[in-house]
Amino acid sequence: MVEEVQKHSVHTLVFRSLKRTHDMFVADNGKPVPLDEESHKRKMAIKLRNEYGPVLHMPTLKENFKEKGPQNASDSYGHKQYPANQGQEVEYLVTGTHPYPPGPGVALTADTKIQRMPSESAAQSLAVALPSSQARADANRAAPAGGSDRSQPAGMTLAVMEGGNAKNSALMAKKAPTMPKPQWHPPWKLYRVISGHLGWVRCIAVEPGNQWFVTGSADRTIKIWDLASGKLKLSLTGHISTVRGVIVSARSPYLFSCGEDKQVKCWDLEYNKVIRHYHGHLSAVYGLDLHPTIDVLVTCSRDSTARIWDVRTKASVHTLSGHTNAVATVRCQAAEPQIITGSHDTTIRLWDLVAGKTRVTLTNHKKSVRAVVLHPRHYTFASGSPDNIKQWKFPDGSFIQNLSGHNAIINTLTVNSDGVLVSGAANGTMHLWDWRTGYNFQRVHAAVQPGSLDSESGIFACAFDQSESRLLTAEADKTIKVYREDETATEETHPVSWKPEIIKRKRF
Repeated sequence: MVEEVQKHSVHTLVFRSLKRTHDMFVADNGKPVPLDEESHKRKMAIKLRNEYGPVLHMPTLKENFKEKGPQNASDSYGHKQYPANQGQEVEYLVTGTHPYPPGPGVALTADTKIQRMPSESAAQSLAVALPSSQARADANRAAPAGGSDRSQPAGMTLAVMEGGNAKNSALMAKKAPTMPKPQWHPPWKLYRVISGHLGWVRCIAVEPGNQWFVTGSADRTIKIWDLASGKLKLSLTGHISTVRGVIVSARSPYLFSCGEDKQVKCWDLEYNKVIRHYHGHLSAVYGLDLHPTIDVLVTCSRDSTARIWDVRTKASVHTLSGHTNAVATVRCQAAEPQIITGSHDTTIRLWDLVAGKTRVTLTNHKKSVRAVVLHPRHYTFASGSPDNIKQWKFPDGSFIQNLSGHNAIINTLTVNSDGVLVSGAANGTMHLWDWRTGYNFQRVHAAVQPGSLDSESGIFACAFDQSESRLLTAEADKTIKVYREDETATEETHPVSWKPEIIKRKRF
């Protein structure tokens, strides 16, 4: 019977019959007249619906009908079928609303009329798994009209048959996503305050050799400090307004700076003097960054653009236009997309360095984005705004999670390879986060320098040194503060206050 059905499946027989009966139309004079295409389709549809409608949903039989062992099978309607005898070879039949159709060439026999029923043990197990009659009646009343009486009430599953024993498996409701347990990080403590600037310290950078660091200030000077002792080594003058950005090249003995005087300067550290100017910005230059593998400098400005410069020729390679307000921060990386900008227009843009065009625009923030930081190991980055700190995944800027709680204007972000994210705000507060989970494990609000006003409590920039054992902050009280990990802290003295049932991740 199986072989015969395989040779003459329902669909094959239906369409063979239609082909024979609808190839031609017999006219009144008895001569065959070919049907036009539209009439042919219409007549075929009518024939199909009237004569074969009830069986068109029947599944096509597969080659393998035999299965061994106590395995469950389902037909194409989702109805479970149970073997009559566990552990023996069982023949599974296709079930439908009525016996197999009497298509051309297939006669209804005693075999094709019979539908196998579950064994007694299987029927008893099924009855145990089903809900009470009252629950079934309620489910039937709630079911839409025309629904099959075989359908199961919501939330119920049939028993799984294994060796004649039934195991009830109820569908579990999905729990709301909760934060996984965060990694423990030791707290950081203040151990040095460095004074010397006469104005707000607006930017900071550590040189690749980890021997000294450089700061830029509202007093229009750039100062170089010894990292180990905190003593002043050198002061560079040349800017005529606040210095807003500094960075030291790892590829050449150059220091780059930018400021509110629209100037971008390249300093030769062997002679301690300016050797190049990069002219082009129409307003204050707020930030800059160097590409890690090629001699390219990127700057961002209040004129709503970012510019790409060839370090050696001083030529402007691209002007990145698209932001509608001041561009506050810019970051470079070797992988695509190579440039990331954050703006006061509340958007983040990911740029193609070669084409000089926007690849992705992220519009999730509701307030200005003043800080962007790239994770040193993961292909992810974070952005800071007064509404939230958000984490994103490269290359398309897929949203990961919100880090909520730092309710202030966030000026700066930095992260180390251990997953400690630091956010510094305009009100002088600094929050430390576990990068993976977004858990805020420490909050710091250092006292201002004696003689300064409490209102001069603000963090404009922060950076880890190359060993990641020290954290430096540039602040509004004209000082640089240096933090390091508390070596006496343990998980017992500073436990993680982690409550998964309370902490939930917000989406957008």
